[in-house]
Amino acid sequence: MTASASATIDAPIDKVWDAFVNPEKIKKYMFGTTVITDWKKGHKILWQGQWQGKTYEDKGVILEFKPKTKLQYSHFSPLAGQPDRPENYHIVTIVLTDTGAQTTVLLSQSNSGSEQEKAHSEQNWAAMLGSVKKLIEEPDEKNNGTSRT
Repeated sequence: MTASASATIDAPIDKVWDAFVNPEKIKKYMFGTTVITDWKKGHKILWQGQWQGKTYEDKGVILEFKPKTKLQYSHFSPLAGQPDRPENYHIVTIVLTDTGAQTTVLLSQSNSGSEQEKAHSEQNWAAMLGSVKKLIEEPDEKNNGTSRT
């Protein structure tokens, strides 16, 4: 089962892509997560932080990296309570489409174990994409109305 979410962001594709690969921006919309990777295909990606008072380190591998087009990685979270085995990894795919002044983001996560897990993932990804949209589109008052990006 594959969970999916999408958003249309009022910004050029360059700014949207940057939000998905810039660790400082990722931290702002992904619950304070620190992302560690060099964004090279076949290389590791780590997510570190705290969730509900627990320290975590999720891991995965960059499967595809096509600037301003597609990002795909595997993802495993020990907090899910499952053993670290290939069948317990999700594959997250983010595809960007340039529509001029806007960018469409399609996100999918494969390997949901149940309809309930799929629905939960869709809700989380939709919220995250909403946060990305807000980060990019809303001006930062501290910077006198300039974009945060």
